[in-house]
Amino acid sequence: MKFNKNKRMFLAMYTAMMSAVMLTGFASSTEAQEQSAVESEVSTEPSDQEETLDDTQSAGDVGTDWCVSKEVIDVQSGMIENVKIAAVEAKIAYEAKLEEERRAAEEAERIAREKAEAEAAAAAQAEAAAAQQAAEKELLASLIFCEAGNQPYEGQVAVGAVVMNRIKSSSYPDTMEEVIYQSGQFSPAMSGWLDRVRANQGYTETAMQAAEDALAGSNPIGDCLYFSVGGYGTRIGDHLFH
Repeated sequence: MKFNKNKRMFLAMYTAMMSAVMLTGFASSTEAQEQSAVESEVSTEPSDQEETLDDTQSAGDVGTDWCVSKEVIDVQSGMIENVKIAAVEAKIAYEAKLEEERRAAEEAERIAREKAEAEAAAAAQAEAAAAQQAAEKELLASLIFCEAGNQPYEGQVAVGAVVMNRIKSSSYPDTMEEVIYQSGQFSPAMSGWLDRVRANQGYTETAMQAAEDALAGSNPIGDCLYFSVGGYGTRIGDHLFH
């Protein structure tokens, strides 16, 4: 459209010039003007086309630049969003790891504490059991000394075996303390002599060894539950066991 407009303008100018030449009678000037007009037309047309092309190219370049810029912005925005998402996920994963480590540490601490408490309880129980065994051994040694301290070693072990048989029997209490101090059973326990020997550790080493053997299961009188200096039964020294 711009080319056609320029052409019409050129034709109008040319017609005006030709009219002027015809009126003034300058033919030579007309030829010169014609030649000049032709050159002008030739030089004008490409210029107009170049201008049009330049305008079109400039518009295209602007559109292309705008499109490229928009794509770059979109890519950058997407990358920033991905980085934010990755940062949030990394934070969540890190916090989860810390929580897992905290729970693992607490669990390890709990296990260690329970283990230490169990070991302490077991040690205390073992210590109490050892003390109980020592006390029972001293009690039995004291009774053996009171009942058979002047008897042969086998007779001393036999007295200890009677006490162990009674603990196992359903007819008597289940503990040594209760068996020995049961009312009407052993005269040294009733008279207080047993307590004095026990408190002062007045038993002999032989009585202590006999008590250890009886506690370990040594039994020369079978399932006998009684002994006396008269009557019937298996005689060992001055005692009869039945």
